[in-house]
Amino acid sequence: MAISKLVIVGGVAGGATAAARARRLDEKLEIVVLERGPYVSFANCGLPYHISGEIAEREELLLQTPESLKDRYNLDVRVFSEVIEIDRGNHEIVIKELETGRVYREKYDKLILAPGAAPARPPIAGIESEKIFTLRSVPDMDKIKAAVDAGAKKAVVVGGGFIGLEMVENLKRCGLEVDLVEMLDQVMPPLDREMATALHNELAGNNVTLHLKDAVESFADSSDKFTVTLKSGKTLEADLVIMAIGVKPEDELARNANLETGERGGILVDEHMATSDPDIYAVGDAVVVKSVVTGTDILVPMAGPANRQGRIAADNILGRNSVYRGTQGTGIVHLFNLTAGITGANEKQLIQSHLDYDKVYLHADHHVKYYPGAEKLAIKLCFSKADGRILGAQVTGVTGVDKRIDVFATAIQSGMTVYDLEELELAYAPQYGAAKDPANMAGFVAANSLRGDVKVFHANELPVDGSLIDIRDDDEFAEGTIPGARFITLPQLRSRLNEIPKEQTVHVFCQVGMRGYVAARILSQLGYEVRNLSGGYLTYKAFNP
Repeated sequence: MAISKLVIVGGVAGGATAAARARRLDEKLEIVVLERGPYVSFANCGLPYHISGEIAEREELLLQTPESLKDRYNLDVRVFSEVIEIDRGNHEIVIKELETGRVYREKYDKLILAPGAAPARPPIAGIESEKIFTLRSVPDMDKIKAAVDAGAKKAVVVGGGFIGLEMVENLKRCGLEVDLVEMLDQVMPPLDREMATALHNELAGNNVTLHLKDAVESFADSSDKFTVTLKSGKTLEADLVIMAIGVKPEDELARNANLETGERGGILVDEHMATSDPDIYAVGDAVVVKSVVTGTDILVPMAGPANRQGRIAADNILGRNSVYRGTQGTGIVHLFNLTAGITGANEKQLIQSHLDYDKVYLHADHHVKYYPGAEKLAIKLCFSKADGRILGAQVTGVTGVDKRIDVFATAIQSGMTVYDLEELELAYAPQYGAAKDPANMAGFVAANSLRGDVKVFHANELPVDGSLIDIRDDDEFAEGTIPGARFITLPQLRSRLNEIPKEQTVHVFCQVGMRGYVAARILSQLGYEVRNLSGGYLTYKAFNP
């Protein structure tokens, strides 16, 4: 059925994309975009980097204006316009003009909700102080930048997720002393804890004081100082505080209209992005989506999914059968000299979903070692025990992380297995990779385990029953080993077999896992029951920092 008027509530990633796509599909359609704030289309992911001056010009973050959207797409864009009610029976919405106070009604044939998600602000004593900020919009950015430029010296960032870490980095660039408070035992919750260890080390190496397993008890503002008191009893002084403890989907408008919502909030939509009302669609951070890997309902506030959802909603409204495949949570964060990326399910989610999975760790150079500048990548790959299907990947390192996490993300989207990773033909020159790229190596290591070429054990399974043998070199052993390990270097292994009892399972390890694999192949062919420590001593140290 043809429609004549589409109304979109909210701009930025999901709403603005939906509007542009709808215009490209229907030149005659009346399209109204309503935005509560002053900016309809801005680069919210770039906000922290203007605070530090990394992005020098503020205008670079303002992607489109009402005027530019009118000129290019003939859109009726109204800023400072808050939708306060949906009248589903009459196909109308109620709008309040925030600058004038005028309230009026607007008809729609189809409606798209893209309200986004709001930063969480828990009911903590003193949280209404003007020295406490959140970062969601351009005005939020302006306020934080003004406080920094006014001479702030100390900052406390509460929450160690994407926004929290980005703010830590950019506040340090501004010369501030920074404390980071995180209630969990790790930063960056999408990573598994052992993979987050590299981030903890990077924070420490850049003089950020990290308070794990702690939370804010109260804020207190006096004439001479602002104090943050933690539940542990510690007190921190600050000139400004950034609250970055997560976001909540803005689903109040939908709930008040009796649209179906999820158990943990968020607007429920089908694979076409339609809500429980067939004339109302929803996209972006406010919607509940399905995990590509586990099939469970999840909330994933990310720009990439929001853009795709906006396009898909417009397609379906205008007669194209377009399906959203689900979200796999691909993300990446930069922290000083380190990058961390994740895609698919992490191990915590796989355990909760009761999926039968296995995992491997490896440490590979981002390009060939003989070419100057090779940097180590730490990789964790989770996969199905039944068929080797890739379920999730995490990568940390100085450089080359984005390339590998994108390979793994594509593999998950395509339903590929670890055996497929072995066969990938990836770009190779000494400056960029290796003939066996780290993504290939992850496939080799995982496939070797599935085929039974080597049995592995993991650092979180220690201590182990049986012999534990460190097969590294003398200098590596001298820098530390796993308690209780016997030291037999790989070149000595064949000549010292009499020291290795066959009645026990032998557990071998090296620095990263490769020499351990060689040792395991030697011993298994000589009749030993042997297991290799996946990821070697470097992964052991990540579990035991």
